[in-house]
Amino acid sequence: MSTVCYSKTRILTEGAMMIALSTVLSMVKVFEMPYGGSVTLLSMLPLILMSLRHGTKWGLFIAFIHSLLQLLMGLSSVAAAGNLMAQVGCVLLDYVLAFTVLGLAATFVKPFANKLLGVAVGTFGVCFLRFFCSFFSGWLLWGSYKDSYDWAKDLPVWLYSLIYNGGYMLPETIITVVGAVLLMKAMPKQFEQQ
Repeated sequence: MSTVCYSKTRILTEGAMMIALSTVLSMVKVFEMPYGGSVTLLSMLPLILMSLRHGTKWGLFIAFIHSLLQLLMGLSSVAAAGNLMAQVGCVLLDYVLAFTVLGLAATFVKPFANKLLGVAVGTFGVCFLRFFCSFFSGWLLWGSYKDSYDWAKDLPVWLYSLIYNGGYMLPETIITVVGAVLLMKAMPKQFEQQ
C-alpha cells in the first residue's frame, strides 16, 4: 500500500472516530433549550481538533459529514418548519452550514505564532460562526416562537434570536474554548498538523 493511500485511510478512520465521538458527546446535554439548541459536553471539539490536525480541507469534509448525521437525527425540527422554503433554510442554517463551519478552525489558527492562543481564537471563531448560523435561522425562520415567551413578545425578532441562541451558544462556546485550551496544554502533540 502506498504512503498516500495509507495516509488517507488513516485520516478517514480518524475522521470517522471524531464524528462518532462528536455525535455521542452531542447526546450528553448539560442544558437544553425548549425549541432546539443545547449546551453539550464538548461535542464540537472533536471536529475542531480534526481541522487543527489535518487542515481546513479535511476539517470541512469531516464536519460536513457530521452535519448530515446531525440532520438525520434532527429531522423532526426540519419537519416543524412551516413550508418547503423554511425547511430548506432549516437544513442549511441549522445543520449543514452550522456544523460544517467547525471545519474552518485551522484557518483561524494560521496567523498566530503562539499555538495555544491560535487554538483558543480558532475554537472561538468557529463557534461564533456556528452561532451566527443559528442566529440567522432564528431570525429568518423561527421568529414566531418568540411569542411563546412573555419576555420576548415585544422584542424585535432579531433580538429574540440573539438572546435565545446566545443563551446556549455562549456557554457552549466557553466550554469548548476552555476544553480546547486544556486539551492542548495536556496533549500538545495532538494539535500538531499531521
